[in-house]
Amino acid sequence: MSTAFKPADILLPNEKTDMSVWSVIACDQYTSEPEYWKDVKKIVGDKNSTLNMILPEIYLSDSNVESRIESIHKTMDSYLSSGIFKEYKNSYIYTERVQSNGILRQGLIGMIDLEQYDYSAGSTSSVRATEATVVERIPPRIKVRRGAGLELPHIMILIDDENKTVIEPLGKNVSHMEKLYDFTLMKNGGSIKGYLVQEGQKSKIDSALTALGDKNTFNKKYGLSNTPVLLYAMGDGNHSLATAKAYYEELKSQNPDKDMSSHPARYALVEIVNLHSKALQFEAIHRIVTEVDCDSLLARLKDSLLLSESDSGSGQAFTYVCRGTKKKMFINNKLSNLTVGSLQTVLDDYIKENGGKVDYIHGANVLEKLAQADNSIGFILPDMLKSELFPTVIKDGALPRKTFSMGHAEDKRFYIECRMIQR
Repeated sequence: MSTAFKPADILLPNEKTDMSVWSVIACDQYTSEPEYWKDVKKIVGDKNSTLNMILPEIYLSDSNVESRIESIHKTMDSYLSSGIFKEYKNSYIYTERVQSNGILRQGLIGMIDLEQYDYSAGSTSSVRATEATVVERIPPRIKVRRGAGLELPHIMILIDDENKTVIEPLGKNVSHMEKLYDFTLMKNGGSIKGYLVQEGQKSKIDSALTALGDKNTFNKKYGLSNTPVLLYAMGDGNHSLATAKAYYEELKSQNPDKDMSSHPARYALVEIVNLHSKALQFEAIHRIVTEVDCDSLLARLKDSLLLSESDSGSGQAFTYVCRGTKKKMFINNKLSNLTVGSLQTVLDDYIKENGGKVDYIHGANVLEKLAQADNSIGFILPDMLKSELFPTVIKDGALPRKTFSMGHAEDKRFYIECRMIQR
């Protein structure tokens, strides 16, 4: 197998486990809503649950974070020693998630080779970040992974499989596959089914991924010449995968005389999803800048981006909202493959030089209300087309942070599968 995605030794809780309680949403969701996580804790009670093995990000700055991490590690050890898990060796799991909106999202659980992943700017690895990785966010997360016996993935990686050769064929064969779970997810999370991929199907998956990652095919597809293949693009969980990478590199540096090539920490458990799934809907994340001289900022934008009120044919435009004015502006000097990239480049430079604060807002209506405040200006951005993701990452590298949102919070990945990462 020549691609970075491989079968894994996957752990699932036994049939005595209440799966609707076991499975909770990704730790980086509802970071401003403590009541959500309090309700989850109430639902879980004293039952076995992935909640007891994760650190919701809302608690990262709490004074008791160290004791929380210690408790996480003890729970992992307890679950492993008590025998609640069944292990599926060298396996893929095919998933069917019905989202809160009723749309089906198909996925495939396996592990990604961290040797083939590089989140740094300008990376040409086959597994790449799609938005800028904030390295300051890694240390708190690595404390959880360091000393942990298990990993739980909320990482979703996208493949650009327009002809649906990798994941979708599995959906036509579920009647011949062993169903591993089928349950309703808590708190409006929809429902999910998981099936064990058969041996004969595994080779077809690997062959399809290898064909998708063929360099000549890749370059022809995107109109390129001799460009390194981007086969796996981060969808969700970018900082979790970056943490797994940082931890693995830490282990290698601590053991310079040991062969770490087969160490379980070399890999991370992930779900791959086809970019062309109808369930994936990209929504723009808008910008608001506060504590700023709006006229001065607008002047800088007009000068740097050569803004005009008439369509220039560049394909890039945004609408600004300030002091009751709402106006669409067209960019004549593109600084990025996307509108958000061109805008963010100038915003970052201006704020660095003149001060001000930028925040990221879901929903144009919310943005317009916030932009009514003094010394505030909002920027309504167009939705990013899914077809723009791979070409932009290939051309520009990682996108600006908060470029797009991929679905609503309740439809993000829930923790189900686990994998051992210690020898």
